Amino acid sequence: PKTSGMKDQIINYIKEKFMSTMARTRVVRRFQKSPSPAWVVWLADMFIVVGGTIITALMHGMTVDGHSGFLYSLPVKTVIFAAVYSFTSWIFGSYRYVVRLSVFIDVLRLVKLIITSSLILLFADIVGEIATGVRYFRIWTIFTVAVMSFSLMVLMRLFIKVFYASLIARGLTRTRVVILGTSLNSIHLATAFEEEISGQYEPVAYLALSPGAPAKIGGIPVYTYDKDRLKEIFDEVLSGVVLFNTGQLDVVREHYADTFMNLGIKLLISKLVSEMDNDDSTGGRQSMSAGVRNIHIEDLLERDPIRTDNPRISQVFSKQCIMITGAAGSIGSEIVKQLAKLEASDLVLIDQAETPMHELQLMMQEQFPNQKIHLFVGDITNAARMEAAFSAFRPRYVFHAAAYKHVPMMECNPSEAVNTNVFGTKIIADLAVKYGVEKFVMVSTDKAVNPTNIMGATKRIAEIYVQSLYFHQRHITDGAVTQFITTRFGNVLGSNGSVIPLFKRQIEEGGPVTVTHRDIIRYFMTIPEACALVLEAACMGRGGEIYIFDMGKPVKIYDMARKMIALSGLRPDVDIKIVETGLRPGEKLYEELLNDKERTMATLHKQIMIAKVVTYDYQDVVNNLVTLHQCLDKLDYHDIVSQMKIIVPEYVSNNSVWEAVDKELHHVNS
Repeated sequence: PKTSGMKDQIINYIKEKFMSTMARTRVVRRFQKSPSPAWVVWLADMFIVVGGTIITALMHGMTVDGHSGFLYSLPVKTVIFAAVYSFTSWIFGSYRYVVRLSVFIDVLRLVKLIITSSLILLFADIVGEIATGVRYFRIWTIFTVAVMSFSLMVLMRLFIKVFYASLIARGLTRTRVVILGTSLNSIHLATAFEEEISGQYEPVAYLALSPGAPAKIGGIPVYTYDKDRLKEIFDEVLSGVVLFNTGQLDVVREHYADTFMNLGIKLLISKLVSEMDNDDSTGGRQSMSAGVRNIHIEDLLERDPIRTDNPRISQVFSKQCIMITGAAGSIGSEIVKQLAKLEASDLVLIDQAETPMHELQLMMQEQFPNQKIHLFVGDITNAARMEAAFSAFRPRYVFHAAAYKHVPMMECNPSEAVNTNVFGTKIIADLAVKYGVEKFVMVSTDKAVNPTNIMGATKRIAEIYVQSLYFHQRHITDGAVTQFITTRFGNVLGSNGSVIPLFKRQIEEGGPVTVTHRDIIRYFMTIPEACALVLEAACMGRGGEIYIFDMGKPVKIYDMARKMIALSGLRPDVDIKIVETGLRPGEKLYEELLNDKERTMATLHKQIMIAKVVTYDYQDVVNNLVTLHQCLDKLDYHDIVSQMKIIVPEYVSNNSVWEAVDKELHHVNS
């Protein structure tokens, strides 16, 4: 390290002499909570404007064009200038972001403030001259106040920044980061972090993504991205962290993330300076460092996020009574939250899990205290209990998310899978028709396509039933009918029992991370995306549709495990081992969204499609379900699975004891 100059030695002496470490820490913490309170800065700015106006008036006398009187008096002139500057200051927020952003941003705001104020005053002066024949301020008055105010406001902000930086911030330990790219956004980001008081990050270099960049930008060295000497670059600047902005996420995900992670370089993502600048949730007092977070595995999915901005969603669900089954589950609880944001009048929450329902209640009371909720603990296979809910609340919309979903668990418990996923769905669907529900939206799964396991087959049977029920209603009546709509999802990141929480726990415990097969792939989406799609489908659907959506490229679970280990700052196969455990019963290497006989139709949303599926006659479906229920009553697993395969001919077991049933059926058919 270089020897400190005389200035740094004096500053360090003052800090050590007059401020203990504990005292500095208290000051820093206090400052982080409320750096340069907005009202203090506003008062200082107005004091400068008032002072500048008074000085200008005194320099040139109290009259204008030889006139005197109330309209030309110093108090009135001062009030007018202060009012105009106060208004424009409020418009541009020049008083709210002092210290935490760069000097450049502060100066830019002040330029807007001064120019706008001067133009308003000039316009008022011209209008006054037209109306009275007298110039109230004159251009030189406006110009003098503008120059004086601008100069003093800039000096005040510089003083605040220099004071805090010299007295407090330089004594803090900052994380050395390399800023990705040399675009204007990257430069603004580096400048903001460099000048942020009590900030956590110190930009030590830029990493240009293309050749031709200057050697330095604002005194910070610039290195050109070179995959072969990337590690050498980071070692040279004594950093192990690369920081990029949200606008660069796509390019990082597609071209650079794997390289950084393989070299053990930590990835941090930051909001743009403009995003932090426009965040008024904290009154402008949030630090730039607060906009930085670790990269998540969700950020590295190779697909565009699902976006739904249909204004009709709010119109449809606002002020409505809505029932959600499986309300305490991952999907169900997110649907509940999104509907609460849309200000539904009543939410009827149905789930048989007592503890998760209690946690859901606490969450709703905390986040949505004004939302009316009705907790209805019960099993969807209990017809009498479910009818009590429909009878009491008469919901207009039903979101059916209740289901057993774990493939290996259901593979050895087929009776429960059939009872809940098939006949539980039938009970809720029939009650929806009986009580005049307008729309019934069922959450299905991609495992219902060409199912290889009990769970997927039960969900496909449920799809068949609700779709045939809708067309049956249409056949027997010309009036309004309950619209049955199905949505098929891939795997949901972070849901209960999903692979992400499992990997996180295994990494925290030091490994090994277990994957069933090196080549297994899955489609992924986030919980909010899944639920946004459910709501979108409910608005789009007119009945009988099965909605799927473009989930992008499927993800290799093995590669996901490696990335999660690297994102934790560890080395795959060195710090954390990855172990293959073999495919579980009923599991297949890849999932599909459509079977071979299905095609899709486009919708108004480019990422949402309607599956053109094979439809079934309602009476045939009912007859098949009667037979299935008879098998269920006898608890004959063999006959249960056999009947499921008759209802869903494409259901062929894989890596399962039920493969024997396929052989029997094949023998009978041949």
